[in-house]
Amino acid sequence: MSDPLTEGLRRRIAEHDLAILGAVNERLKLVAELREHKRSTGVEFVDPEQEQRLLSTLEQASEGPLSREGVRRLFREILALTKDELGGLGGLG
Repeated sequence: MSDPLTEGLRRRIAEHDLAILGAVNERLKLVAELREHKRSTGVEFVDPEQEQRLLSTLEQASEGPLSREGVRRLFREILALTKDELGGLGGLG
């Protein structure tokens, strides 16, 4: 038995969860496309510095309430998942 506020908040949270899922799936598609483009042009896909640049940019862009360490943890997980899903990429270019 839930009150209207609880139900409304749960519905809004679920909407955001679906948006996150969509964004992660779209990110995977884009990374796969980037990998193919780099492969076809003979450019090395792995860019070890790109991951650090990405994390630093996202950390600085976050206005909270997610902490800077929280941003890093979240995106390290997303990066690891991307590597796993796309076949063990060593780094993201």
